[in-house]
Amino acid sequence: MNFPKLTSNELIEQHFNQTIKIVDLRNTAAFNGWPLMDEERGGHIPQAISFPSRWFSEFSQDKILQILQSKNITPATAIVLTGYSEEEMDAGAHKLLSLGFKSLSTHSGGMLAYFEDAELPVRSLPRYKHLVHPEWLRNILSSNLPQQDIVLAHVSFDNWGDYNEGHIPGAIWLDTLALEDETTWNHRTNTEIEEELCAHGISKDTSVILYGRTANPNMSQEQPGQHAGQLASMRAALLLMFAGVRNVHVLDGGLEAWIREGGRITRDETLPTKIKSSGLKIPERSKYITLIEEAKRYLSDPQSELVSVRSWEEFLGEVSGYHYIQKKGRIPGAVFGNCGTDAYHMENYRNHDDTMRSLCEIESMLLKSDLTSDKHLAFYCGTGWRASEAWFCTWLMGWEHVSIFDGGWFEWSNDPNNPYETGTPE
Repeated sequence: MNFPKLTSNELIEQHFNQTIKIVDLRNTAAFNGWPLMDEERGGHIPQAISFPSRWFSEFSQDKILQILQSKNITPATAIVLTGYSEEEMDAGAHKLLSLGFKSLSTHSGGMLAYFEDAELPVRSLPRYKHLVHPEWLRNILSSNLPQQDIVLAHVSFDNWGDYNEGHIPGAIWLDTLALEDETTWNHRTNTEIEEELCAHGISKDTSVILYGRTANPNMSQEQPGQHAGQLASMRAALLLMFAGVRNVHVLDGGLEAWIREGGRITRDETLPTKIKSSGLKIPERSKYITLIEEAKRYLSDPQSELVSVRSWEEFLGEVSGYHYIQKKGRIPGAVFGNCGTDAYHMENYRNHDDTMRSLCEIESMLLKSDLTSDKHLAFYCGTGWRASEAWFCTWLMGWEHVSIFDGGWFEWSNDPNNPYETGTPE
């Protein structure tokens, strides 16, 4: 079957008249801004919907329909498919046709033709270069850059076995306990962070690439956090950037993305190259972490918000969310930040393959809680991990006034003088 074709100008005209939905079949890296086909500019058509074509083969039909419905796309929706090639768009259209979609068109020339017209609008993740993809990492690892200029780190919490099970060749192991104190779960002292940076070979100008393995963490496990490696990598990114490390990157989708794209793993250990000094005056970016007294001020400041990146059940006070936190409830005046199902998942900030959700989808979710880039936002969760991911996503989005309240619910609930609420907020 031949599908109708729309030129870029026709597509834009109908898209902004809200008569169609544009579905972009390129991978998330290209959608975010990486020019993977040597195009002069990267990114996506504003308000286009990201649906990488590989999802058609990776997910069941029911899952595909569920994902599309979550993006307000049903079989009755008029869809125009875009991508890098005519073959990719036609294959996607045939797949949707088999799922019951009827109003299908393709984009003549696709995104390569679109990018050639400098008058056509493009949007990208402002700091997309800090959210890297497997091909970029493969090129970096095979480059002639001096080894001391790069530290690739497999991140997990107190779980050497996770590293030993298999990691990207050349990766060292970074335990989150090197950066945060297991008694408070706040960041370690400035002196301790300096010592750990030197022990891991990280200076202010080192290109640090972080990733983790996500292995189905759940509350039936004694230590669920040991199995939430990609979440651990977000926590490490926040704390390294707080210290002042200039070039911090996170592998989008973590170890699973690397393996999915044919990357090799190994059990051979790589030891860090220790250095004498990081060259930093820690913390060089103290604004990334909000302390409890400032968090309290945010609650009465109309231009600031304390954002609870916790599950709805935690927010209502039905569960504490953690084995080691007894008190249930929320900070009065905090805004619901909508993470996911529990303390170890961030579904609402991620796609179904654990890559970061698109810029406009996260924006839309935050806007529902009246959270906008002009406000000062301090994200918090139980102990800082989920807050770090929400912070990293909004930082990638170019939001300048974002931080995390490091102590979170753990610190707040440990002080009996601090008020708290339960139940559905008024």
